Amino acid sequence: MRDLATLPKAHLHLHFTGSMRPETLRDLAAQYGVRLPHALVDGDPLRLPPTERGWFRFQRLYDAARACVRSEADMRRIVLEAAQDDAAEGSGRLEIQVDPTSYAPFVGGITPAVEIVLDAARSASAATGTEVAVVVAASRMRHPLDARTLARLAAQYAGEGAGEVVGFGLSNDERRGDTAEFARAFAIARRAGLASVPHGGELLGPAHVHEVVRELVPDRLGHGVRSAEDRRVLDDVVDRGIALEVCPASNVSLGVYEDAGQVPLGALVDAGARVALGADDPLLFGSRLVAQYETARHEHGFSDDELAALARSSIRASRASGGTKQRLLTGVDDWLAGG
Repeated sequence: MRDLATLPKAHLHLHFTGSMRPETLRDLAAQYGVRLPHALVDGDPLRLPPTERGWFRFQRLYDAARACVRSEADMRRIVLEAAQDDAAEGSGRLEIQVDPTSYAPFVGGITPAVEIVLDAARSASAATGTEVAVVVAASRMRHPLDARTLARLAAQYAGEGAGEVVGFGLSNDERRGDTAEFARAFAIARRAGLASVPHGGELLGPAHVHEVVRELVPDRLGHGVRSAEDRRVLDDVVDRGIALEVCPASNVSLGVYEDAGQVPLGALVDAGARVALGADDPLLFGSRLVAQYETARHEHGFSDDELAALARSSIRASRASGGTKQRLLTGVDDWLAGG
């Protein structure tokens, strides 16, 4: 059985604070005298109901972790460690997602916050060999005008390489906010050449996928698993070539599915969807990228050829340069050949 940690892949769905190592969170909490909720330090993955109450608890825990990130040094540590962890798992390309408004008060504003993350991404790329780029994300919990401000900021740093902004996202509770009101922000980002990568179709069903596709014109969709519940919606996603960033651990922890075997990974792949597995928030969900591939292998019966196809899909769905993509794709072929 081939080692999934040596399979070259791209990691396209990882949130900044949620990428933190548990020991880093404990270090920062001790440094700032923060008392952490037990659920953040007990070592057990979250298991929440797929309700507003469940999401509220998730968000409270996430906010508690985020409250421990209070300096440029903290931010740089998180980026470096995320790159180190990805490198250890065979990820040659990481596109980490960050909402700079969360950290702006500690570093002088949203522009310095973005620049710190980008500079840290360049340094981490050089140190680890994993190419780290950035997705700037707005929040559904904030006013759409804030999203436009972030889109304009992201556009100033648009590129495809390490330490550049490659996409613009929209995260937080899918049940909040009017999707259409964020369309202008995504139009700003698209004009700058950024990938459109909103969340959708995890907590809400296929109708929400359809709405996000119609209003925000995504290149990739964060999650999107619920599209499997309506073949017309799924066929539209496939026909448009929208990649789905599928995060099985998140789906189970947030109560969307009872267990990882229920995540419709096989149905999505069989329908022709482009799937890129992601870890989402390992700090809360208790597993990183390789664990998602292990789920595909052990819970869904994917062969090594099929796992390699998932890795290729993630690489092709990334915003990496042609040269980086070819290098990683060659590595996938080598992984298969070396079995």
